[in-house]
Amino acid sequence: MSRVVQGLDYEKLGLRVGLEIHVQLDTREKLFCGCPTKLVEEGAVDVFYRELRPSRSEMGEVDPAAVLEWKKGRRFKYDFPRSASCLVEADEEPPHQMNREALEVALAVALSLNMRIVDEVYVMRKIVIDGSNVSGFQRTSLIAMNGWLEDEEGRVRIQTLCLEEDAARKVGESEYEVEYKLDRLGIPLVEIATAPDIHSPEQARRVAFKIGQLVRLTGRAKRGLGSIRQDVNISVAGGGKVEIKGIQHLYMIPRVVEYEVLRQLRLLEIREELRRRGVDKEGLRAVFVDLTNLFRNTQSKLIKRLLTERNAVVYGLKLAGFRGLLGLELQPGRRFGTELADYARVWAGVGGLIHSDELPGYGITVGEVNEVYRRLGADPERDAFVLVVDERSKALKALEVVLERAKAALDGVPEETRAANPDGTTRYMRPRPGGARMYPETDIPPILITSDLIESAKRLAPEPFEAKLERFVREHGLSRELATSVINDIRLDLYERLVEKWRGKVPPVLIASTIANTLRMLENEGVRVENIEDEHIEKVIDLVATGKLVKDAIPDVLREVSKEPGRDVEEVVRELGLSRVSESDVLDIVDKIVKENLEKLKARRDKAFNIVMSEAMKALRGRVEGSVVADIVKRRLKELNIL
Repeated sequence: MSRVVQGLDYEKLGLRVGLEIHVQLDTREKLFCGCPTKLVEEGAVDVFYRELRPSRSEMGEVDPAAVLEWKKGRRFKYDFPRSASCLVEADEEPPHQMNREALEVALAVALSLNMRIVDEVYVMRKIVIDGSNVSGFQRTSLIAMNGWLEDEEGRVRIQTLCLEEDAARKVGESEYEVEYKLDRLGIPLVEIATAPDIHSPEQARRVAFKIGQLVRLTGRAKRGLGSIRQDVNISVAGGGKVEIKGIQHLYMIPRVVEYEVLRQLRLLEIREELRRRGVDKEGLRAVFVDLTNLFRNTQSKLIKRLLTERNAVVYGLKLAGFRGLLGLELQPGRRFGTELADYARVWAGVGGLIHSDELPGYGITVGEVNEVYRRLGADPERDAFVLVVDERSKALKALEVVLERAKAALDGVPEETRAANPDGTTRYMRPRPGGARMYPETDIPPILITSDLIESAKRLAPEPFEAKLERFVREHGLSRELATSVINDIRLDLYERLVEKWRGKVPPVLIASTIANTLRMLENEGVRVENIEDEHIEKVIDLVATGKLVKDAIPDVLREVSKEPGRDVEEVVRELGLSRVSESDVLDIVDKIVKENLEKLKARRDKAFNIVMSEAMKALRGRVEGSVVADIVKRRLKELNIL
């Protein structure tokens, strides 16, 4: 069936998408030491520094992504919290044996995905020198291969499942130093990679959800922002395989896919236009012209500031045949010139660049633009140019990178790794890593997968969704529609946990409705439901279970919590005046209303109940169930012979 979204026929375009889903495991200890798997904000913290450099693989090759990080020349500062890290994280002690609990969870997920489990697990080192791993590598292990997952649009193959250690978390960054905290380093992480069997943006979201759901249903997955990360590999016919990293929210996946398809299509259009104009790589020459004197007395505040603050120079580069193409929009708000600027920032460390398609602008006059064309020997009717204002070495390096990226435009879509922006667009991050980044870990012996391990894993394997649906209807009393909604909700594991926690005290229907219906209603109102964490929902249900909150007040509390997620739920309840009142308090309020309206109630006996009920609920809504108020109103009116 042809799929058309926003005017794009993805089937005709040959869209192919593969996913890499990373989920933190909520185990007692880290993967290769006995430290707890928790993040800490307070407590004793030591500090040390490191510098990292790339190493060659067993084949004698060096990974290009590692080379890029090394060329940045940055030092790494590590915060070492004593309560959540040890000498293993500091790379001062060999790793311990692999955490069996984490291995069992990984095996359970592999069984659920119909995968072939390896006979022996070998730990490998994957070179990572951006500082996120103190040792300069990440430990990872292949657990299973060649599985599959059923989807509405067809079976999606699962290529690999790996168990690896999570990286340190970045807490600060400057031009020459990056600061990391080691509490997250070493937390077990499962990485599940699909084949490129996904052919639409919505299918990508759906498959990512199903995989994440399976891991969560083991009961051993962490929750919260950063605990699950989705990377997406995308290509279209004639394009290139592009990896997009760091998509933290499921709802962003379709947009990221759509925007990357647009970007690749526009890059292919640029390639064809350059070929039509007769542009070739030989015509793109590395002639970098010093234009500092031209702009010494410029009225451009931007250039004047940079020349003053950075002891900078201005260099220009002609891009023959590129006129009008640098301003072409590839993604919303991002042009081909933005793409060139991204490369310049990453490889040369400059703040950005200025190109001819956005001039005159930035205070640069028409006369200055014409003079730049003249000095570069460029044709204003055909050529474009790029200006970089920075230290001389940086400016020259930036223009070298821009020239190479411009040449790559003649080939179409370069294969690369990009980072997801909050709006779903992407930016250049680094070259795609290759096989040269992997080599064996010599400190950990292979782990034999025994029948005992498999049996332990089977006990963690999630219940099939079809069986779960029938159980929710039969045992929990949910309608089939509500049960289906809960099963398709990312908080399914929270639902099951809360049902078990408050069995006999809170109806499963209330928990299910809160998760599946109340949050959807709030989202439709424009409430930022992504700010509502599992802990907020659990606390609200706890208050209902212990008689401190009325179920009718749940939407009001969650709506307020979404505005400031860090606030305590009980504090919100108090500030909203939603603390539950006793029946005696209700009776006092009803008596007061009856007394103030007694003559009217006697005169309008047929409307008496509605009159008192309306006034009572104005004062009591969200503080006591309406049914309780109704019973008291009826009883009081009957006692007075009004009803």
